[in-house]
Amino acid sequence: MTTNRKQISITISAQSLYLPDQSAPEEQRFLWSYEIAIANNGDEIIQLLNRYWRITDMTGRIEEVRGPGVIGLQPIIKPGKKFVYNSFCQLSTPQGTMEGQYQMQTLDEVLFWVDIPKFILTSPASLSAPLRAKLH
Repeated sequence: MTTNRKQISITISAQSLYLPDQSAPEEQRFLWSYEIAIANNGDEIIQLLNRYWRITDMTGRIEEVRGPGVIGLQPIIKPGKKFVYNSFCQLSTPQGTMEGQYQMQTLDEVLFWVDIPKFILTSPASLSAPLRAKLH
């Protein structure tokens, strides 16, 4: 028996980059850019509808961010294609993590969530050493 059931397969990858020229450690302001790539490895057209981020700094403080789309878009990603975007994150500590989920839908309006794997936001060790000493 054969079916016409389509496959949903999505890969999400992330890379972060510390921005020393836009950070001010003396003011406890650390800024990173990050690039997210969303690859549609399945055979369904998908659309990213909403995002959820969980951002944790090195003291354990958690910030949750929810909202429609990413960078003002709700991109449609065809099978075999990839959507890549860049955004920013600011913390008051020199290290942290980001993880979350994207809510997506198929053309048939089937809703589903895709996990965004945790990635690390880190600055040079010389900036994080003083705070680490206070945490121990």
